[in-house]
Amino acid sequence: MSEHFGTLSDGTPVRRWTLERAGVRVRILSYGGIVQSVEIPDRDGRTGNVVLGFAGLDGYLDHPEPFLGALIGRYANRIAGARFPLDGVTYALEPNNAPNSLHGGPGGFDKRVWDVTPAGEYGVRLSRVSPHGEEGFPGRLDVSATYTLDASGSLRIAYEAVTDAPTVVNLTNHSYWNLAGSGDASGHELRIAAARYTPVDADLIPAGVADVAGTRFDFREGRKVGAGFDHNFVLDGGVTEAARGVAELHDPASGRVLTVATTEPGLQLYTADHLSEPFAPNDGVALETQHFPDSPNRPDFPSTVLRPGEVFRSETVYGFGVR
Repeated sequence: MSEHFGTLSDGTPVRRWTLERAGVRVRILSYGGIVQSVEIPDRDGRTGNVVLGFAGLDGYLDHPEPFLGALIGRYANRIAGARFPLDGVTYALEPNNAPNSLHGGPGGFDKRVWDVTPAGEYGVRLSRVSPHGEEGFPGRLDVSATYTLDASGSLRIAYEAVTDAPTVVNLTNHSYWNLAGSGDASGHELRIAAARYTPVDADLIPAGVADVAGTRFDFREGRKVGAGFDHNFVLDGGVTEAARGVAELHDPASGRVLTVATTEPGLQLYTADHLSEPFAPNDGVALETQHFPDSPNRPDFPSTVLRPGEVFRSETVYGFGVR
């Protein structure tokens, strides 16, 4: 089902699509590919929304920086100094997190209106063409993200892209999860299948790779998520052909459980310490499946380069349950 959601200042209409299956209801916007809401039951059968979002379009336009629920690209996370080399050419990007480029720049995918078409009975396909030079990135990128509810009620996001010139690509979804439905989410319990993470410098750029053992970054056995995290975790298994389970978030009070499976090698944990009105710090937990931050400047990291003739594919699955 789709409906009118609002109109941008230039007259462009924005629509909202609703997917519903197996007791799960998801609402997706054509603006920014935003996951506006995910409604699931708690252990007592009471349904509530478990992602942060706004009721109307103006909320997203007035508060763009949290990237609430958005489809992020061309490059999720940070690129140091808003520049990177590729095939002997250095490309300058639009900085929006001085001195870095963050989440694709000031005019990233989260601020674009996507073309939306049905994808089967329980899905929608969002697509757009990112022209050569958009936010400084080389190559025309034809990109799509297909959101589907499977038979179990899991939300699957399948990304795909092709280019006409060498470029870099790193796509993710930036939902903030609060399985209680409201309030401070730092008491949620989190497990991440990662024996290593990437420490960061003062600009939140990776300074290498380190073991989580004996540090506050060790979530392998599961514990309260707490606060003070905006870090990439090096997921066990690296890049995979099929999505495998990498994380679990649990709210003891409601009993709700979120599982995350992905083909990606990294997971950015952000505990929303800098959220501001109308939200508060730690009101949600972002679990962004991705390649590593600043990979275009780090040949030792898994590559994010996409070349003509290749197809970028990535899938992330959000599963829901109770215990």
